Amino acid sequence: MPGAPAGRSGAHALKSPAVPDPNPPPPLFRRAMASLTSVAPRPELVVRPLEAPPRLAPFSWATSVEADIGHRGDGTDDLDEPDTSGRLILLHDPEGQDRWQGTFRLVCFVQARLEAGQLGDDMLPRIGWSWLTDALEYAGAGFTALSGTVTQTSSVRFGGLREDGGVREGDEPPREDDVELRASWSPTESDADLARHAVAFGSLVATAAGLPPVGAVPLSRSPG
Repeated sequence: MPGAPAGRSGAHALKSPAVPDPNPPPPLFRRAMASLTSVAPRPELVVRPLEAPPRLAPFSWATSVEADIGHRGDGTDDLDEPDTSGRLILLHDPEGQDRWQGTFRLVCFVQARLEAGQLGDDMLPRIGWSWLTDALEYAGAGFTALSGTVTQTSSVRFGGLREDGGVREGDEPPREDDVELRASWSPTESDADLARHAVAFGSLVATAAGLPPVGAVPLSRSPG
């Protein structure tokens, strides 16, 4: 059996030149991503990169934010079941879309645990929506074509009510009541500097989690 031609050893034959990305992110999209990730979150929030959903736009980016009043608050611990969680997605279509009224679109989802006194509050949807609009206004984030929904959800867990896996007669299954905010808007900053929108989203999650404003000293909770 003839040997391999000179200069074509097995190792070299398997190597192939790097294939350039046929659809590299445009500079404007890279600038938008960099501006969103440049904002340092407050220490009570845990921020992690998230895989963006495909096919929503030619270019997309996403991040997740979690908050829990009871966690240690250094921004690095893993929250298995956070009281409040959120996702922010950046979409970019260089050709623009009519319903976006621009080339960028921000999409967010926030879910927060409700307290017993908030259940059935007819004003809760308006209050939840104001968390977003106030956050955008206070951050000075420019936007247009804002739309979304605020929904109250309830769920009841059955089975495994006790740590030992047993169920005692008369035990009430645990119930969880949440508020969910879904919204999208188009940023109006012409230079794609979206840092203020990242600040607004962090404020939205913090407000939904019941965290005090930055710099405020929270009142001590009554024992028990």
